[in-house]
Amino acid sequence: MGCVSFLTDYGLGDGFVAACHGVLLRHAPDVRIIDISHLVPAGDVRRGSVVLAQTVGHLPPAVHLAVVDPGVGTSRRALVVSAPRGVLVGPDNGLLPPAADVLGGVRAAVALAVPDGVPATFHGRDVFAPAAAAVAAGRDPAALGEQVDPGGLVRLPPPVARLVVDADPAAAAAAEAGVNAAAAAVAVEAEAEVVTVDTYGNVQVAADAALLASAGMRPGHLLRVAVGASVTTAVFGVTFASVAPDELVVYVDSAGLVALAVNRGSAARRLAVTAGDLLRLSAGRPAPS
Repeated sequence: MGCVSFLTDYGLGDGFVAACHGVLLRHAPDVRIIDISHLVPAGDVRRGSVVLAQTVGHLPPAVHLAVVDPGVGTSRRALVVSAPRGVLVGPDNGLLPPAADVLGGVRAAVALAVPDGVPATFHGRDVFAPAAAAVAAGRDPAALGEQVDPGGLVRLPPPVARLVVDADPAAAAAAEAGVNAAAAAVAVEAEAEVVTVDTYGNVQVAADAALLASAGMRPGHLLRVAVGASVTTAVFGVTFASVAPDELVVYVDSAGLVALAVNRGSAARRLAVTAGDLLRLSAGRPAPS
């Protein structure tokens, strides 16, 4: 593999990224480095895992070096993970498995030993980058460490994406008595967790189009969008310009997930949400033409 992709939360104000580039190039001089991002919020493993997983499938065959590692220097394992369409190197904290799934699933994993005398706080430079370079230069990942059970890798809890059915108490009692089961369901909502907020303020949630369809939401309709006690409406469109400037639109984004945007504005600011918050979406009437 002649490419190494590289994702971190190191930022661009220090020499951390350059130091890792240097290690990669000293060990594998002909390697091509593709920087995914170094602006993952500090220590935000979930954000790093999402960015990595939504990117690796579009890259050439590569070793994917990812370091968002708030547990650096602790007992957390350092891993090399092999998948059918790539190799991933990074900490065992949930960062790597979603990307490995995109690349065909975890086929094997090894735990890297930390060399004696290595500083406890920069494993990106001293542990992960040398391992990534070794694989990129042709070394068998299995030779780099001790085999570990692929099923034992740390995985983050899946984000919330579910249907919520609100029932009128009297109708629910009637349904239990077998009088009118259909009457119990008076409202169906899709509840979804905010997965990421991008540079533009677009809000990506864990739901897909199928979940919205199962709750009766169709493109071209107005949707009810609730965040806590705050409620607004949005058009279920196709792209940002499906609505007029400064209006809210719900659409399916390039990763296949439901997202919300304000045309020429910030949905995150409009809705006052960030990653981890819950949104509730429900069907409304057809949007005005």
